[in-house]
Amino acid sequence: MYTIEYKEKKKEVAEMAGEDGVKTFGWAARDTSGILSPFEFTRRATGAKDVRFKVLFCGICHTDLGAARGDLGLPIYPLVPGHEIVGIVTEIGKQVTRFKVGDKVGVGCFVGSCRSCEQCSNDLEPYCPKNIMTYLSIGEDGAPTHGGYSNEMVVDEHFAIRWPENLPLDGGAPLLCAGSSVYSPMMYYGLNKPGSHLGVVGLGGLGHVAVKFAKAWGLTVTVISTSARKEEEAINHLGADKFLVSTDPQQMQEATGTLDGIIDTVSAFHPVMPLFGLLKTHGKLVVVGAPNKPLEVDILPLIIGRKMMGSSAAAGIKETQEMIDFAAKHNITADVEVIPANYVNKAMERLEKGDVRYRFVIDIGNTLVAAPST
Repeated sequence: MYTIEYKEKKKEVAEMAGEDGVKTFGWAARDTSGILSPFEFTRRATGAKDVRFKVLFCGICHTDLGAARGDLGLPIYPLVPGHEIVGIVTEIGKQVTRFKVGDKVGVGCFVGSCRSCEQCSNDLEPYCPKNIMTYLSIGEDGAPTHGGYSNEMVVDEHFAIRWPENLPLDGGAPLLCAGSSVYSPMMYYGLNKPGSHLGVVGLGGLGHVAVKFAKAWGLTVTVISTSARKEEEAINHLGADKFLVSTDPQQMQEATGTLDGIIDTVSAFHPVMPLFGLLKTHGKLVVVGAPNKPLEVDILPLIIGRKMMGSSAAAGIKETQEMIDFAAKHNITADVEVIPANYVNKAMERLEKGDVRYRFVIDIGNTLVAAPST
């Protein structure tokens, strides 16, 4: 269902897998219903520069839900989602220098790139025109990539993250996407300056991690939400300084021109022009959510206030490692609900309704079992 190129290579890939591949199992979506079920497949044999590892935990990202249902473009079915993956190294290639068997390791959103373009040379692999995503891509061997809802992974060591001993695997796993997706733009756009005032729109998987990073940098943080429902959570649990209800005209008026920057993590369509009113002159609104239809922007208020709107993909590998090390140093983890593998479809239903605080994480190591032989 993906490309002519993939269809032409499918037989060749199957033959290669039979000779050199390693049998693997996981949970996959088979069609646009997005329903996942046990699935046996083949991963490549460990290459000279590869790290193979047993998956212990994998976070469930909103992208996983969209990809499973085919909402992100042409799907590749069967599709094994998951790009917040942590585990233990079980085998390394003969040219691997950064890992050894028994090391803790993580893999995020990308597992390949050309390694030679300008973006790759600047450690910005997500912007490489030939980047290979952890799932929903075609790998260098011509086979579809499969994510972390599986018992094991194999990846070039360049795309593997060294895992700090003091960072919990379950709470740390979502940082490989949610953390990476807010840390990188906050660094790039200067939303990490101690003493500055940051607004965080949306208190979900990305937003709650953004609050934690911002407080670790010494920022004043205002959480912005459509209702007061999460105010106590934001202030008393996550440490935000203020809470602003964006649907309350009086609160919005009182907060006019108070923020140096805003990071908007909401993935649903929503009005952004009121947010520009909260910014000081020269303020920045950085959107990292991916709404399902275009946002509406009036350029005149931006011109008058010398304000800007930006965005960002997830961090490159070097910056992801920096982010993970920063999180370990400051004891930052995602707030998670750990679930067994066979709960994944229910978790997807709850995720769609926003019924999670704030990330589901699948206990792959203890609960994923191979489908019975038939």
